[in-house]
Amino acid sequence: MIRYLFSLLLFLTLLDANKDLLDCDSVFEQRKDELLREMERIDEREQEFRAYQEASKALMEQKNKKLSQKLNELNEKLAKSEATKKEIIKLYEDNKKLLSEINEAKDDKISNAYLKMKDKKAAKILDDMTRAEAAEILFNLTPKKISKIMEKMNPANASDVTLLLKAGPPFDSNTSINILK
Repeated sequence: MIRYLFSLLLFLTLLDANKDLLDCDSVFEQRKDELLREMERIDEREQEFRAYQEASKALMEQKNKKLSQKLNELNEKLAKSEATKKEIIKLYEDNKKLLSEINEAKDDKISNAYLKMKDKKAAKILDDMTRAEAAEILFNLTPKKISKIMEKMNPANASDVTLLLKAGPPFDSNTSINILK
């Protein structure tokens, strides 16, 4: 009987352990299902993230391509602008040189005209001009001719023109006003 009891006790213990095992299996199965659903959700999120990443990469490449095109256009415009600037500077320098030559020729003609003129006539003409204009003309003459013309000029005018000649070119109206004050 003890054996019988012991067998019964053993059987009941195994039955109880089996019941616990069955409960554990169902818990594990539930947990396994939850984990599988979670893995599917993670996989979906990962796929969404990769799709977003690819879309972002494509958009960034497109923006970089447009930016590169704009940069190339800007560089072309800058190069064109620099070339135009160089042309303008060259034209400016050429015009400046030409203007200098024209002014020099004009001054030479005027100087030659006054050099050939009688001193009294030249003095009368210079007396009627502004002091700056008279100084500019006299500046281009020889010292001997200047002294002969100034000798025949109105003494006040000759004095003003002398001050302007002393100050030196350019003989503009602002300089003459400052000197004569």
